[in-house]
Amino acid sequence: MSDSSIRTRQPSVRRLPLVGPLRLTRPSDMWFKPALSVVVASAVPNLALFAFGRLDLVMYTMAGSLCALYGHSLPYARRARTVAGVVVGMLVGMAISLVTASLTDSTAVLIAVGALLAAGQKVLCDATRLGPPGPVIFTFVTSAALFAPQHLGQVSGHLALTAAAGAVSWLVTVGPALLRREGPERRATARALAAAAAYADDPGHRTRHAAAAAVHTAWQTLLAAGRPTPVRRELERLVVHAEAALARGALGAHPGVHARRVADADGGGHARTADRDSELAPTGVGTRTGDHDLEACVAGPDRLRAWARQTRARGPVPTPPSAPGTAEELFGIEAERAARRTAGRRDARRAVLRALAPGSPLLPIAARALIGCALAGYVSMAVGVGRPYWAIVTAASLYQANVMLSWNRALQRTLGNLLGVLVFAAVLPVSRTSSLALIACCLFFNFAAEALITRNYWLGSVAVTPMALLVLEFGGTHPAGELIGDRVLDTVIGAAVGILAAMAVTNRRATGRLERALAATDRARAHAVRTIAAPAPAPAALDAARRRLTGSLVELREAGDTAAGEWWQRALPEEHILAAEQAGHRTLAATATRQGLIAPAPENGAV
Repeated sequence: MSDSSIRTRQPSVRRLPLVGPLRLTRPSDMWFKPALSVVVASAVPNLALFAFGRLDLVMYTMAGSLCALYGHSLPYARRARTVAGVVVGMLVGMAISLVTASLTDSTAVLIAVGALLAAGQKVLCDATRLGPPGPVIFTFVTSAALFAPQHLGQVSGHLALTAAAGAVSWLVTVGPALLRREGPERRATARALAAAAAYADDPGHRTRHAAAAAVHTAWQTLLAAGRPTPVRRELERLVVHAEAALARGALGAHPGVHARRVADADGGGHARTADRDSELAPTGVGTRTGDHDLEACVAGPDRLRAWARQTRARGPVPTPPSAPGTAEELFGIEAERAARRTAGRRDARRAVLRALAPGSPLLPIAARALIGCALAGYVSMAVGVGRPYWAIVTAASLYQANVMLSWNRALQRTLGNLLGVLVFAAVLPVSRTSSLALIACCLFFNFAAEALITRNYWLGSVAVTPMALLVLEFGGTHPAGELIGDRVLDTVIGAAVGILAAMAVTNRRATGRLERALAATDRARAHAVRTIAAPAPAPAALDAARRRLTGSLVELREAGDTAAGEWWQRALPEEHILAAEQAGHRTLAATATRQGLIAPAPENGAV
């Protein structure tokens, strides 16, 4: 993989887009779940504090209430553990911030601790793949707590408030399991069906990767869902149909073009391997019915979309026709589910240790966060901002997987915050009419932020900014001009210094991650080829090999996209990546053929 013949030159510094990052997209199909959850989780402690006349303590309950934003894409069994972990992580961060604030008044020390917390939270969230909203919520809460007046004797009481609100968040996020316990699995399956339909309608590199990622996510969701139920069994069969449609599309690729591209990439070695796929799936191998029956089992795009709509709805799950081999294939899922159940916590610990080990690709991103947040805080302090925590939060929110994504986030954050302070100025007189009006305004902006942020981050920031500023009003009124001026200054400083740090702190390990992903994909593909070639492979072995290869292909594409958007990189092996992806998807198709899920390719070399 170090052969220069498979590397493609690319500029060290790429053009930075200005318009594309601000375009609106379609909202998420589940935006209302975190939006409603955070409103309920915030309303309960806010109204309780209002009843006791202690709205000045809202900041501490808010730390626990915001935990309700996490885990909504996870099945309930895993969601319960994840949100509990989020609450514990929030308590640890708050404890560090509150104790530090009670021991020192030095702004320089507080900034240093805030930057260290932001870097640590970034690494841990990325290592555990926590998912949105990621570390920014932790950094927002803990940075604000650092600059809140505090006495050591008050820390335990304030942490108790955070824990109580966190318990409410846990109940709110896990409670829907009583009404629709397979809801997350149904949504993941519906996305897989819709993505497979999109690929069947418009075969291409982008739609193929989207379908593979959706199918992989659906399997991971079903495997993590807990004990099987009749609904989950039907969902598993629906994912098999989505996977079969993806494999059928891979067989439709023109073999001659594929072989020529791979031969150009590495001198013909992979072309010979691609030909081997054809040998592994000759007509009739692994089938239990005729070719016509097998073709009928591969659902078309219209049928896949209809199943997706029914699966996402509240009615019964559609019952798909049984694909050949489906019953045997599902026997292997139980074994894999049991293995994952015993190894889940151990794998999470290993992921954190790998993230902190020397050579981890996450460490340069942590270094960016540490340097960028610290510099943003110190620059803000130097220009006279008394509590520069918003500069720290702004810088921390920028750090995405690579420089290009960080630049996009800097644009989005700056625009959203500047518009948000205008919204705050308009709403402030209304919020000051009564305490209930202030609570209502905060709940409204909590809901609006989650409703809008999936359209584009800047649109959600328009609602986040006034909500964050209104929280300060619970502790007492502040001059509007001072609040707005400090927030604008912190936003500009945090975005400017943060993006400069992202450009200056290189992440050459992104290419190393890509090369490791290529090697893992080659190993997974070789394992699948050996499994297919066995005289009588067990359905469970075929199933595990197929899922392993799918996961490696998803990781390869993620690693490639990350490296492609990073500055100061070695030239990327783009042709090798393309060849590995094409060969991998054709091997997946050969695996499905061997299991009898789709018809074998014609003798002229479709596989």
